[in-house]
Amino acid sequence: MKFTLKKIIHFPVIKIVLAITICLGILIGIQNLITKPIIYYFINSKPIGDTIINYISVIVLLLSYFYFFKIYDKRKIKELTKINLTTELLGGFLFGFLVLSLVILILYLLGYYTVNSISDFSYLLAPFSFLIIAALIEEVIFRLIIYRIVEKWLGTYLALLIISIIFTVPHLLNDNVTLLSVLLLLTFGFAHSIMYTYTKSLWLPFAFHLGWNFAQPFYGSNLSGTEEGHIINANFDGPILLIGSDFGIEDSILSIILLLIVCILFLKLSIRNNKIEKKKLQLSSAVKLNI
Repeated sequence: MKFTLKKIIHFPVIKIVLAITICLGILIGIQNLITKPIIYYFINSKPIGDTIINYISVIVLLLSYFYFFKIYDKRKIKELTKINLTTELLGGFLFGFLVLSLVILILYLLGYYTVNSISDFSYLLAPFSFLIIAALIEEVIFRLIIYRIVEKWLGTYLALLIISIIFTVPHLLNDNVTLLSVLLLLTFGFAHSIMYTYTKSLWLPFAFHLGWNFAQPFYGSNLSGTEEGHIINANFDGPILLIGSDFGIEDSILSIILLLIVCILFLKLSIRNNKIEKKKLQLSSAVKLNI
């Protein structure tokens, strides 16, 4: 048996592992060896320093991805296109934020959500920049690298199943995970992936992810099982099925239902606009054997 190096490194699984390792390696290396030492040397305020570091990290990660695949695949990186960039970023953020805002409105009308006070908006500094880089890292890894490559290899439907599971597994390590949290995570992974299928770019799933995540601490909820600070200090008092568990408002059955509607909407749009990738798993697409 004889494998050529080119066939091996372009095998989808190898490509995924290399892309994640190199992109994250560059990000972590530059953070720890360059940006953190320099920023903390000149800036005494940790919140301001962290904010600058996080925004620099956004640029580093995007450039790492761009040049890795530009060199590796020798192609244009259309998934980072500037076309519809502003529309998808602003629209996606508002879309994600408004979905959970609708849940909050329903809970308020039912008497299950009350506002106690409003904090200052310092949350919009370092914590918000952390939400940005955290959402970007997840979307680059799970959507641009894993899902995009698997979708072209195995087709959209199988890729959606695989990425929903892969996205869920690491989040099971979060605090306060429940069965509804698992259902939410599976649905979340599906929703963002089908958004990518429809737009073929990073911006909509990333912005929706950011808007969704920002809405939770904004309204006083935990975020994926953790306390991330709040802008609105509020009480959630009602059935856990409706208000969500300690994982956060996102595992409310209301949030899950709305997210399922989003999934169906983008799945229909993808089918209608011929965005669904067909299965391409053949011997010729895998590593061939030269015997």
